[in-house]
Amino acid sequence: MSFELLAEDGGARRGRLSTAHGPIDTPAFMPVGTQATVKALIPDEVAGLGAQVLLGNTYHLALRPGADRIARLGGLHRFMGWNGAILTDSGGFQVFSLDHLVRVSDDGATFRSHLDGSEQRFTPESVMAMQRELGSDIAMAFDQPVAWPATPAAARAAMEQTHRWAVRCLDDERAPGQLRFGIVQGGFDQELRRESAHMLGALPFDGFGIGGLSLGEPKALTFSLLSAQTAILPRDRPRYLMGVGTPADLIEAIVRGVDMFDCVLPTRIARNGSILTRGGRINLRNHRFIEDPAPPDEGCDCYTCQRFTRAYLRHLFMAGEILGHRLASIHNLRLLVRLVGQVRDAIGGGRFDDLVTSLREQWVQAPLP
Repeated sequence: MSFELLAEDGGARRGRLSTAHGPIDTPAFMPVGTQATVKALIPDEVAGLGAQVLLGNTYHLALRPGADRIARLGGLHRFMGWNGAILTDSGGFQVFSLDHLVRVSDDGATFRSHLDGSEQRFTPESVMAMQRELGSDIAMAFDQPVAWPATPAAARAAMEQTHRWAVRCLDDERAPGQLRFGIVQGGFDQELRRESAHMLGALPFDGFGIGGLSLGEPKALTFSLLSAQTAILPRDRPRYLMGVGTPADLIEAIVRGVDMFDCVLPTRIARNGSILTRGGRINLRNHRFIEDPAPPDEGCDCYTCQRFTRAYLRHLFMAGEILGHRLASIHNLRLLVRLVGQVRDAIGGGRFDDLVTSLREQWVQAPLP
């Protein structure tokens, strides 16, 4: 593994992370393929949008079809037909999001499957073993986030659990060529966030996820806590802000030294008829687009915007045609991949400050979720 810092501009960084399945130019946005697919799109389409790395979810893949089955079929890359890099989340987020189905102890977490009610035991060791079977390029350590607003006592308990689990993940066998990222936590407390960054940053992980943010707390607090941790985490390893992906959030996080992102937002809102545009998010089901001859987003270079109109996409959604989901997903993903690419190219080239000012004017006040 090598992570090369190619340029810096204030806190922003441009770099390149080498993986077993090719390089990742950072800052990078990772489309989410929770179930070994980016919803509605084929792998060649995702690659054509400029994505170099996808995210898969260990919890969901372990339940269906099973990490062992994927291993017997040649690993996750072959199984899903994706030739680029893959990062697999550990299932730690499900400790938070499925808290009504999980019991947590020092040893790990016991889930009641949301599919069939069967009991599933996840420990740091089993999580790393499943990621070895999947054959991902980047395996995330098992962690425990807390919900907003967590008390300092609850946040500390979850943070210390995360730290103990991180050490156990590192002690487990490493798959050949697989990178391992730790995850810093600390709830919504500045001192806990700094403590976690110091503790995890001293461990020999190949990179670091920043977890447990954008879970309902005020945006100003999100970025204050983020800055506290990026100021401490090792400069020579990549930083990954987990589950964050609005254009405004990407811009502010890059300014604060984040290198990698993932989020379900672009494909989720696409399936509901919404697209991201330079004027903000729009709902194409709105009657005002019924005869709109304009492209979905003027100036966008994606296939959808080069070929179709807002009126046509509205028709597809109103008629319940799956093509609408596909075309909107293509546009939304391309917009985010293109956005981080624009910022990446500007870092260190004397254009970064002007570009960020322009992008902030365009996105920070946009009515995004």
